[in-house]
Amino acid sequence: MKNITTRLMAHNWQHTTEQLLEQGFAIVENVLSKAECDTLITDYNADNTYRKTIVMERYRFGKGEYKYFQYPLPELITGIRETVYPFIAPVANKWMEVLNIDKKFPDTHAALKKFCHDNGQTKPTILILKYGKDGFNTLHQDLYGDIYFPMQVVLFLNEPGEDYTGGEFVLTEQIPRAQSKANVLQPKRGDMLIFTTNFRPVKGSKGYYRVNMKHGVSPVHSGNRHTLGIIFHDALS
Repeated sequence: MKNITTRLMAHNWQHTTEQLLEQGFAIVENVLSKAECDTLITDYNADNTYRKTIVMERYRFGKGEYKYFQYPLPELITGIRETVYPFIAPVANKWMEVLNIDKKFPDTHAALKKFCHDNGQTKPTILILKYGKDGFNTLHQDLYGDIYFPMQVVLFLNEPGEDYTGGEFVLTEQIPRAQSKANVLQPKRGDMLIFTTNFRPVKGSKGYYRVNMKHGVSPVHSGNRHTLGIIFHDALS
């Protein structure tokens, strides 16, 4: 945990928060080593690590599988969750302010977690996702309850072009009275993508307005693609 915390603390968070304010997403490169990525992939089949397995076809979420971790989380994941949160919470609060939403997020992840648990959202939302050939994820939002933090993280565990082809990360923006805009991203193994959970503010000629956003994964053409999703709020179930 100390190692991942040290790595994250050394990052240029001012640049990242500026990107989040400007476009609603940002890529932080080289957060995980290849060995850490390989361990997470290997541990996908570990016992007593996960609380629930979802086969995506059953729910028409796409094609693939993912597993939710149970508490206590692995130290690596806890380190990422607790270290990243304080850097992006001010961005979330700025979004609430400019959109005139009466909501303020706490400074620490421990405080957010307590707020979730006090309101019945006690299940961890950290998940690891696995896609094979033709696997994909439909456009969606990860809310899990009335209490939700407006940003989340995904870490990429395989190398695109080597371990798999296709499988781009897709982030759409529903601009009011206009067609949707799609951002298509392909981060490398070990990179971390921070992006908005459900909406972000955009400045217009008459002030800020709300742009709703969804995310998904385009079809994998070959190979296997694994990602680690870190959501900061907990779930009802």
